[in-house]
Amino acid sequence: MDGIEPIRRMADGTIKQVNPMSGTQVWTVPGRGNRPIGSAAGSSAPIRAARQGRFCAFCSGRYWETPPEKSRIIRTSDGWRQLDLLPARDLNATTAEFRRIPNLFEILSLDYWEDNHGYEMPQEARARMEAYLADRDGNAHVMGVARGKALASGIPERTWNQMKDEQRLEWADNFFAGGHDVIVARRHFADGATCEDHLASSGTLTPEEHAQYIAYTIATMRDLYDFSPEVRYVATFQNWLRPAGASFDHLHKQLVAIDERGVQAEREYERAKANPDIYNEMAVDYAAEHGLILAENAHAVAFAGFGHRYPTLEVFSKSAARMPWEHTPDQVRAVSDLLHACHAATGPTVATNEEWYHQPRDLDVPMPWRIMVKWRVSTLAGFEGGTKINVNTISPFALHERVLRRMLELRSQGLIAPMRLGSECQPAKGCLRYAD
Repeated sequence: MDGIEPIRRMADGTIKQVNPMSGTQVWTVPGRGNRPIGSAAGSSAPIRAARQGRFCAFCSGRYWETPPEKSRIIRTSDGWRQLDLLPARDLNATTAEFRRIPNLFEILSLDYWEDNHGYEMPQEARARMEAYLADRDGNAHVMGVARGKALASGIPERTWNQMKDEQRLEWADNFFAGGHDVIVARRHFADGATCEDHLASSGTLTPEEHAQYIAYTIATMRDLYDFSPEVRYVATFQNWLRPAGASFDHLHKQLVAIDERGVQAEREYERAKANPDIYNEMAVDYAAEHGLILAENAHAVAFAGFGHRYPTLEVFSKSAARMPWEHTPDQVRAVSDLLHACHAATGPTVATNEEWYHQPRDLDVPMPWRIMVKWRVSTLAGFEGGTKINVNTISPFALHERVLRRMLELRSQGLIAPMRLGSECQPAKGCLRYAD
């Protein structure tokens, strides 16, 4: 921080912020924080019965349009159950509440790992691929998705038709051994929706459904760290609505195994090395001192963030565990409940990026697990590009007021999990135990 105060109030009401982790500079100018921020996604047209379950390629009626899934979570009379590596003939036998599928257009291709790191498909993955392709339904599934990928990539249909099977399979190898996965939720529209703009977001899930979504994401993250010895970080994020970078306005998270820690982790490493307690001092403690705490439970705390390009809600785990999968089920549920409340208070019409942060496995400086929800309600322009000073139209204080008011309403309606809100929260100084 070099002695710079993270939040400064100017005489005219302008609020200047500096993010203690990234150094990002943000100004909030008075008078713009109360404008409407949501924009309806899609169309206000009535939902036609024929489109139920088939609105986009992520919908439950179009399982055959996505790569062979690695697993799915279903709900039974006995509770939640995970089904792994289903054959094509069983895809429609159950309805997945959440599915784990390979990303069709991965950020780092299988070729990247093979050419740069000598990656070889594990024998069990190759055996599964061969068995899937040997089955008539499985072969039709794989070739159909591979064809769609090739045509979308600019391959003429005539060229595809002239290819040999082994050439076509080059478009499908990442379906069985890739390092970029997608967790897809069942609903496209919220329960009871009548119009196409009534989309199902994270906040429209029940707290229990959201907890399953988070736990499933954590299990996938842990698995992707074993994808290759060269994996140094697994980036985990959720783009909600097209203004936030989503290909489909259908709830999903993405996880990408990468061979670098990333610039943000490198910056934080230097700051955390110099001050191991920086996340307490310059995040939660600072937020509490400035009245920005939104919600708290036994194992997590949420607050209105500061020093971000976009209005940002932050959820920190209090646990001494640093990796998400090292948390107990109660600790994971605590983070999930606060994150769900943040999404529910934000509302489904606001485009958001959900970003997960955790300690890269090859670093020895402790970093807590935390998640940020960023509201994509403004567009960077020439001023920001030329000065690197970002104009954020909603101050942390206005964000706190707006979100807390909605959280109180949601709690009274029983739509979010029980938790302490606003002035009820009294996080102890240094409540994050990650450095223990």
